[in-house]
Amino acid sequence: MSFPRSDRLIFRNMTDDDLEDMAVMLADPAVMEFYPRPKSREGAQAWIDWNKSNYVEDGYGLWIIETKAGEFAGDCGLTWQVVNGRPELEVGYHVPAEMQGRGYATEAAAACRDFARDILGAGHLVAIIHPDNRASRRVAEKIGLEFEGDDHGGTIDVRSVHGSRL
Repeated sequence: MSFPRSDRLIFRNMTDDDLEDMAVMLADPAVMEFYPRPKSREGAQAWIDWNKSNYVEDGYGLWIIETKAGEFAGDCGLTWQVVNGRPELEVGYHVPAEMQGRGYATEAAAACRDFARDILGAGHLVAIIHPDNRASRRVAEKIGLEFEGDDHGGTIDVRSVHGSRL
């Protein structure tokens, strides 16, 4: 299996050994501000299990991102999502609050965009973003995604969809 590449980050599959780091990050109200609610420890395990099944089914999913020094920097990757009734390849990213502001989300998302285009041969990529999440919108815009429209089919009433032809 190949992984996205970037200058400062290493990508790898999530495993059950990542539960502690993922549970802390996904329980943080600051990280999960634009989700319906922070995730419990069981929710974090379900998140890991979902990604492990994505690796089997698709060959990719959200990966753990770590600094070259081995420090946990969040997750980022590619998953299939339904947007306005059709499947779309989405780039998603989460960075722990204490690691935000260092450009990790942008670097990781750009590496995933390139992976989607160059390795998977994807022709279109989206990011599904809560309309009020300015930081996530900036990451999407920095990697070349532009507002395409709204989606009304998710766990929140309206989700902004930023996308780009690759």
